[in-house]
Amino acid sequence: MAATGSDPRDGDRRARPPVSFELFPPRSDAAALALGRTIDRLAEADPAFISVTFGAGGSSRDRSLTVLRYMLEHTAVEPMAHLTCVGSSHEEANRLVREFLDAGVTSFLALRGDPPTGAGPDAGIGDLGSAAELVQLIHRVQEEREPFAQVGVPGVPGASRIRERPRPERVAVAAFPTGHPRSRSAHQDVDALLAKEIAGATLAITQLFWHADDYLGYVDRARAAGVTIPILPGIMPVTTPARLARLAELTGVEAPSELAIDLEIEPDPGTQAELGVAYAAQLAAGVLAGGAPGLHLYTFNRHEAVLGVLARLDLGVSTQLVNERNTAR
Repeated sequence: MAATGSDPRDGDRRARPPVSFELFPPRSDAAALALGRTIDRLAEADPAFISVTFGAGGSSRDRSLTVLRYMLEHTAVEPMAHLTCVGSSHEEANRLVREFLDAGVTSFLALRGDPPTGAGPDAGIGDLGSAAELVQLIHRVQEEREPFAQVGVPGVPGASRIRERPRPERVAVAAFPTGHPRSRSAHQDVDALLAKEIAGATLAITQLFWHADDYLGYVDRARAAGVTIPILPGIMPVTTPARLARLAELTGVEAPSELAIDLEIEPDPGTQAELGVAYAAQLAAGVLAGGAPGLHLYTFNRHEAVLGVLARLDLGVSTQLVNERNTAR
């Protein structure tokens, strides 16, 4: 019998760049069951964290917290909660941050958020006018929950000092390699990221981009402006022409013509999926070669494509794990 011991992939996982994933809350009980299976598969890939998007109100918020709690109770993965300024007063945002912290969630993605469809650029923005203000609020709430305390000084009888208060594990913010829709210039995008870092952000995650040079050029501009926090590239393997077109519509970022053409002329869904995974893997390889500190993969609540990207990059994901299909559709 073979001796039991560590997973043979552990060495690969330690050597690989960190990876993380994004999910959105399920819209039905059936989707919730399928998402639980997806989370279990993603957790086996040993991600640094998994983030969960957060609706502007109602049941979406409740479902987000349910997903985060599932990760805390059933996996060893660090969950990250999204928070937005849209629809939140100071009081509401304070309550939400406390609710997440009380549940055990200590990592956040602070976003300004999108206004309602058809509304003006500042519609729905409450007391918090920017992601930087939300970052400050997250830190302030954590400090209020953990008052200063005295601790002894080792080796000095009778002496004490103020104990350092814990801070959230991660407070991430968004970055826009191809420009924010409301931005007037590339310099404004970088200045906004620097303001978020000054407010206390510890990590940036980019919105979608389609060419490695978009990300690498943005990072160069950010570093030149004084941004020092890690900037994770956000990548989504897109496996259907309809989804690619929809992403272009939502983000305002033009879809890559080569991928769009390949998906359009290929009728087989399985081959379309391979094309999308191959493009995402090539993009991921390009940014990693340029110095990216890791990968953040948008899952669209499915594990197959994102794990396929990691397998193509030889980042410690087994073929068996990639090929396991989620039976709930």
